[in-house]
Amino acid sequence: MSSNTRIRLLIIVAVVLVCIYGIIGLPTSKAELVDNWKKNIRLGTDLRGGSILVYQVEMQDAFKGEADTVIQRLRDELAKASIPFADMSRNDPDFDHANSIQINITGIPSTKAGDFRMIVNDNFGSVWIMTTVNETDYRLTMKASEALRVRADTVSQTINTVEKKINGYGLAESSVQPRGESQILVTLPGLDDPARIKQLLQTAAVLELYEVQGGPFASREEAMQSKNGILPLSSQILGSGARNGAPGEFYILARTPVVTGRDLRDAKPVQNGQSGGWETSFVLTQDAAKRFERFTGAHINDRLAIVLDKKVLSAPTIQAKISDNGVITNMGGHDAAADLALNLRAGSLPASLLNIEERSVGPSLGADSIRDGLVSGVAGVIAVVTLMLIYYKRSGINATLALILNALILVAALSYFEAVLTLPGIAGIILTIGMAVDSNVLIFERIREELRAGKAVVAAVEAGFGKAFLTIIDTHVTTIVSCCFLFLFGTGPVKGFAVTLVIGLFANVFTAVFVSRTIFNWELAGQKRAVTLSI
Repeated sequence: MSSNTRIRLLIIVAVVLVCIYGIIGLPTSKAELVDNWKKNIRLGTDLRGGSILVYQVEMQDAFKGEADTVIQRLRDELAKASIPFADMSRNDPDFDHANSIQINITGIPSTKAGDFRMIVNDNFGSVWIMTTVNETDYRLTMKASEALRVRADTVSQTINTVEKKINGYGLAESSVQPRGESQILVTLPGLDDPARIKQLLQTAAVLELYEVQGGPFASREEAMQSKNGILPLSSQILGSGARNGAPGEFYILARTPVVTGRDLRDAKPVQNGQSGGWETSFVLTQDAAKRFERFTGAHINDRLAIVLDKKVLSAPTIQAKISDNGVITNMGGHDAAADLALNLRAGSLPASLLNIEERSVGPSLGADSIRDGLVSGVAGVIAVVTLMLIYYKRSGINATLALILNALILVAALSYFEAVLTLPGIAGIILTIGMAVDSNVLIFERIREELRAGKAVVAAVEAGFGKAFLTIIDTHVTTIVSCCFLFLFGTGPVKGFAVTLVIGLFANVFTAVFVSRTIFNWELAGQKRAVTLSI
């Protein structure tokens, strides 16, 4: 045996060992082997069972948020420039007319009109178009190009936030994909009861801490009466909602929050050592901690409202200077505290989500699909192996070994890449088996032609592999190009088919050309004079 053949055999053995390790690891018991197999071979929703959720991203919320941010900034800029105004508000578009968001400013003195226009153009002119309604009133409307950007950014940010939430929940094999211009598709393998995850995904989790300027009051009207019916522009009224059967309360809060959810560095559920109840603790970033420390130091014995999604959770009294942490109390059980912590870590949604479709796939259907796929795959392999052994004699063993290694590499690649195996993916594996056999048939028939032409065995094998190689590469490249288009433009199941087929094609080139050639070299090296070949 030549040194070249020995090196090739060592490479093949190394590939086999790496593949086996990727699939089952280094188990010390049968139970550990089964656990490693289940952990490394990830099954999709159609095989494992689970839930498929379709959400509509309520785009109007994102546009309203953009307008509210501009209103707050514009109020601050006008206050700095000492420009008075009577009112500043936005309209309230629905989903179908989200792009028609507009901001109305009234009561700008005509003597300040030039300064007002300059402030708007300098700060917001790249996004908003200003229209003069009359001498004192103006309207801002969003540019069409910016509206498209807001829509795209909202979907992208929503997908990113939802992915963080479901990954933090422990559903790492789930997927979140855009569907159309304003919908997202959430696939949750292995989750039969999605009630809790649905609540988790639809919670915006916008956390804000505000200075309390008055309250609690029994009603919004009572809060307004405390200010003689006129609410200052720097204030707002928010309610707490009903708790444990008790009616909700209302507070007058500062309009600008001290810190927000964007200022959080971490959040986690903790259990109170005295009461035993669950709470959600949070830690602020370095910059936010400095602001929070300055504020709490200057407002000792004042109250600070903890607001989540525009509802007051609590309004504790500041008893000492606080730097970088806080606690949200009265969360109830562990799940509520953990869900809130997860929502805060993931960040707030840019818009609310409306669940418009929900489908569940039972594990029995997945088991049937796996069983049917395995039966069809095994039946196909047996038929192919039998035909190869009958038609190509001992060389059929060569093709069979290459076929087994091809399947081993394919499964190991799915494990290493953390790819999810779906029913279309099984179809791709079965198709790969057919293409692997086709490559061996091309090589074997070329060798037969060379032998019939009178060439020696070694020369015939050399010429057979050399002439078939370009044909194999050509067929595989064209198929891979087709798979790329399937992956780019196809849906989830189609992408699964494309991924498994591409991996199988790369493995096929290695097994059909490298492994099969090595086996022929090893067989011929065992003969004193290579004069015969069972093919």
